[in-house]
Amino acid sequence: MFKIVKARDYDDMSRKAANIISAQVILKPDCVLGLATGSTPIGAYHQLIEWYKKGDVDFSQVSTYNLDEYRGLTHDDPQSYHFFMRDNFFDHINIDLANTHVPDGSNPDADAACSEYDKMVAEAGYPDLQLLGIGNNGHIGFNEPDDHFSKGTHCVD
Repeated sequence: MFKIVKARDYDDMSRKAANIISAQVILKPDCVLGLATGSTPIGAYHQLIEWYKKGDVDFSQVSTYNLDEYRGLTHDDPQSYHFFMRDNFFDHINIDLANTHVPDGSNPDADAACSEYDKMVAEAGYPDLQLLGIGNNGHIGFNEPDDHFSKGTHCVD
């Protein structure tokens, strides 16, 4: 299903995105969320944290799969998306960190890491809800503009 939701500004967009995500979690407590990194979703994550702290949403049964990670960074590197997600969301809610998944950029075998991640996502049944960002250069979900669309997890320059 595709629906365009208009927002007045960034804060309004963040609240509306958080509302959609929290509704998914409330309706299906063991849902699979596809999450994004970057500056765009931070407002939604902060809104979800606020609602969690007020007792309005429970993430204890949720599992997540992130879209992207930088190659060559350890999970605790401040520039990694593993770190980003913990710092901006996971460490502030009651999600089981074992149920949070980010591609493994530290694996020197990128093809194997991509294949393993695709298998994990497929075994999870794919996200019930996917949060995406659109970058200034037109990328959607970190899929950089190219002359073709790559299927599955892959490396981009």
